[in-house]
Amino acid sequence: MRKPTLRTDAGALLEACPGVLARVAARRITRVLDRALAPTGLGAAQLALLAQIAVAKDDRMAALAQRAGLDPSTLSRNLRRLEAEGLVEIASVEADLRRRAVWLTESGARRLEAALPLWRAAQAEVARHVEAAPARRLAAQAEALET
Repeated sequence: MRKPTLRTDAGALLEACPGVLARVAARRITRVLDRALAPTGLGAAQLALLAQIAVAKDDRMAALAQRAGLDPSTLSRNLRRLEAEGLVEIASVEADLRRRAVWLTESGARRLEAALPLWRAAQAEVARHVEAAPARRLAAQAEALET
């Protein structure tokens, strides 16, 4: 039996690690979406955050971070750009000043609305090559890692 080498071990990692494979796939899909969304000034990550905020029943930043799968510092960094562009508002809640909430501004809602047709067209292109069902399963399975 031959002893594994660094090259074979590294190759096995690249072929078998769900995290590595998911990142590569996500980057490729993100490039398609980013190109399509360029006229709106939004990238795929910003569009996803605006969509998360638009559908949220819970406007707390902590809840948004959980839904988006982001740590609080990454979420804050991503929201700063959206806030600087006037697309979201972030404020402390009067009842509990430690609690910060985020919501879409009218400008944010309009930008999201303008981006959706471009996203739909890009999504149709992605869907010709990548099925959504396995991605949903992967996301659901990965959620169990956080419990």
